[in-house]
Amino acid sequence: MVPEQTLNLTGKVALVSGGAVGIGRAVALALGKAGATVGINYYSSKAAAETLLAELTALNIKAILLPADLTDEAETNAMVDKLVAETGGLDILVNNSGGLVKRAKIEDCLLEDWNKSLDINLTSAFLLVKRAIPHLRATGSGRIVNILSLSVQTGGANGGGAYAAAKGGLMVFTHTLAKELAPAVRTNSVMPGTVETQHHEIHSTAEMMENYRKQTPLGRNTFAEEVASSVLFLASDMSSHINGALIDISGGRFLR
Repeated sequence: MVPEQTLNLTGKVALVSGGAVGIGRAVALALGKAGATVGINYYSSKAAAETLLAELTALNIKAILLPADLTDEAETNAMVDKLVAETGGLDILVNNSGGLVKRAKIEDCLLEDWNKSLDINLTSAFLLVKRAIPHLRATGSGRIVNILSLSVQTGGANGGGAYAAAKGGLMVFTHTLAKELAPAVRTNSVMPGTVETQHHEIHSTAEMMENYRKQTPLGRNTFAEEVASSVLFLASDMSSHINGALIDISGGRFLR
């Protein structure tokens, strides 16, 4: 029997890693506005997390701040346990946490930077998923959405190889989970294009950003809210028979 096709997440509990800024912030807002109770994980963005909490509260959206270093297993486990204890369960997990450690060609990449890139972009997702699986499975309709990067296609432009490798690992991890956890849990991923967020304000020059716009058939870069809309779709019953898929949100920048 086909589930009711709706974007309504009323009664659902969602956890967004790296949820205080950028794409994570937009995802938290989208899921909350759709009716979900939202757990907002953050590591160093305390002020931004508190601002987001106030915004969600003003919209009558229940949200919980969950500070944790997701590369630390004990902290990750405690964070998931806290969310479940306070809300009664977990239905949706969005693995958004991560980032570019340092731009360096592979021949110049330090081992510590390589390992850190894997830790914050891939190992963090592994630890979070591992602790969340029993709770997601218990719902009978759990959803995992992993946030990739267009670097999976480019191989990491301008010295972003370590970051690309980690995100490539997360793409394969999506496929693994889609097979291992179905049918109780569906796992999918989204691959944003160049998103107009703080990430690129830090790691990309104005000239680079303009070049990215020119390379995109739609004539502009991606907005975080557009990524969030796709995450909402995958987290809802509207995508009830989609599992192991990847949605490209780059405006057609890498058409084949």
